[in-house]
Amino acid sequence: MKRYFALLLITFALIADLTGAPESAGAKTKTAVFAGGCFWCIQPAFDKATGVIKTVVGYCGGTEPNPTYELVGSEKTKYRESIEIAYDPAKISFDQLLDIYWRQIDPTQADGQFTDIGPSYRAAIFYGDNEEKKIAEASKEKLAQSGKFDKPIATEILPLMKFYPAEAYHQKYYQQNAERFEEFEQGSGRVSFQAKTWSKSP
Repeated sequence: MKRYFALLLITFALIADLTGAPESAGAKTKTAVFAGGCFWCIQPAFDKATGVIKTVVGYCGGTEPNPTYELVGSEKTKYRESIEIAYDPAKISFDQLLDIYWRQIDPTQADGQFTDIGPSYRAAIFYGDNEEKKIAEASKEKLAQSGKFDKPIATEILPLMKFYPAEAYHQKYYQQNAERFEEFEQGSGRVSFQAKTWSKSP
């Protein structure tokens, strides 16, 4: 009889563990979505960050279903090239992700980012709830008061809309086409801007 109850308890424990694992794992993961111009260029920094689980580049901010690169690039939609970041909030916070984000863009540029001009390249922080909105606004104000920029911070803070992953050939472009990526990143002026602006910490 004791053996029977022991086996029964083990069985219940295994069932609880199996059914509880996904919920536990999901509770440890959050997502953030940012637009920062060319989505190829902002992915590497987040991929390197401790606490980031996965990044996917794609499109956010529009309403047309299933947008394509060609559609978004036509500049006839409200979509922006964006990145979705899955992260562990126990290891990296939303505020820390914003610190990384600000260093990837020119936050004073309103018409795009660097040589990429047009609505689809405009920078934005997409917030999923009021807490993220408050953190984003505070981070933006902190940057504005840092003295690093003579112009106003133009990056928008917008409510999160449905995020659509981009085509496979855009994912991890810096790994798939390393030479072309480096050439594009350097030629865009992004790298030189980052070096000049962030050579010293705020």
